[in-house]
Amino acid sequence: MELVVKPKAGCRFDLVSLGEIMLRLDPGDGRVSTTRTFKAWEGGGEYNVARGLRRCFGLDTAVVTALADNAVGRLIQDCVYQGGVDQSYLRWVPYDGIGRSVRNGLNFTEAGFGLRAAQGCSDRGHTAASQLRPGEVDWERIFGGDGVRWFHTGGIFAGLSETTAAVAEEAMQAARRHGVVVSYDLNYRESLWKDIGGQARAREVNRALAHHVDVMIGNEEDFTASLGFEVQAGEGFSHLDVASYQAMIDVATRAYPGWSVVATTLRRARTATRNDWGALCWQGGKLYQAAQRDDLEILDRVGGGDSFASGLIYGLLAGRGPQWAVDCGAAHGALAMTTPGDTSMATLAEVEKVMKGKSARVER
Repeated sequence: MELVVKPKAGCRFDLVSLGEIMLRLDPGDGRVSTTRTFKAWEGGGEYNVARGLRRCFGLDTAVVTALADNAVGRLIQDCVYQGGVDQSYLRWVPYDGIGRSVRNGLNFTEAGFGLRAAQGCSDRGHTAASQLRPGEVDWERIFGGDGVRWFHTGGIFAGLSETTAAVAEEAMQAARRHGVVVSYDLNYRESLWKDIGGQARAREVNRALAHHVDVMIGNEEDFTASLGFEVQAGEGFSHLDVASYQAMIDVATRAYPGWSVVATTLRRARTATRNDWGALCWQGGKLYQAAQRDDLEILDRVGGGDSFASGLIYGLLAGRGPQWAVDCGAAHGALAMTTPGDTSMATLAEVEKVMKGKSARVER
């Protein structure tokens, strides 16, 4: 199907995302299990996309989420202020003083180095965002009253609880009623699903939501784990080749004919700090490939896929076409992995420079 994006006129926001924002606690060069100090960041798969579009690309974005109203929640809010994402739809939930009924999510993350892989340890049970229920968010006001061009959510939020999957579906249906483009990042996390039905439950949830999607995003592992579409290993980049990916898309788009765009990142981890990196985008029956970056140096790989998504969405919102969009997403994702934290610190000028293949020579 053709991707039709609303004009900016009459829309308060270019993009609204739905997802949980967690407090990331980073031990820097140390390890979570032995450090005595942490640096605090905010992050969340769906939120990171809205933040990247705001900070790097200058678009108007907002997030729909919930936080427990305590000092940790206000710290997350302070980080969001710096990111520039609008908080009009942020729901504050009264805190009980101890966290029996509601909490804010914590994500302890090591960046990894060399042979030591990056690791994450999440503490997100009973969070405010995981307790969001259908009927609590006024989607008619957001999409019909305020006006939105693009809506983004994903498999992380959908996997938080039984109710969040229902909230995601409610939001996606409302977005489509109002002609808002819906994107979804599969973002399969084994740790998120293992105690609530595992991969079988992930497929059940994601297959139901996939019918409401215009732009589907995920790597080859996501498509297999979340939807059951196999991508055969090839001799090409990241153990894939273009023909294998095209074959998977042909099957997937027959199952979900409403998809207008399918996009993926391609990664081969040589070590935690040296990855091969690339991306593909399918639109209108054609496959577009971003320039491959072999042996890319990585400072912090977490959030690279989210920054790819924000760059891709920026290109599609700007009407630059699928080739430019996938090139932009791949460049933005690569740059995001050269700085610490989940979120992008890149500028549009830097993204465009990388897209043009310019060197990293010092600028003075």
